[in-house]
Amino acid sequence: MTIRAGDEFLVGREASVQFGTRPIRFRVIRVRDDLKTYHGWLWLDGYALDKRGEAVERRTIFVRPVGLRALPTPQPPTARRPRPTPRNSRR
Repeated sequence: MTIRAGDEFLVGREASVQFGTRPIRFRVIRVRDDLKTYHGWLWLDGYALDKRGEAVERRTIFVRPVGLRALPTPQPPTARRPRPTPRNSRR
């Protein structure tokens, strides 16, 4: 699994025991490949997210990637086109 900036995951007990009681939603900023760790584990910098997907806390977490559950990638809001106004037909 390739993890990239912007990916969102549900991080629970399968990823690390520190999330055993309450999983968190997490948006990745970067994978910390500068930190040495055990085989099959990695450090991630990112944000804990609230129910609406808004960042509420910056965190660095230690997880097993095989335990991360990918969340659907949020789609950027589309710009709404203004409604055409009726033109006055009288001159």
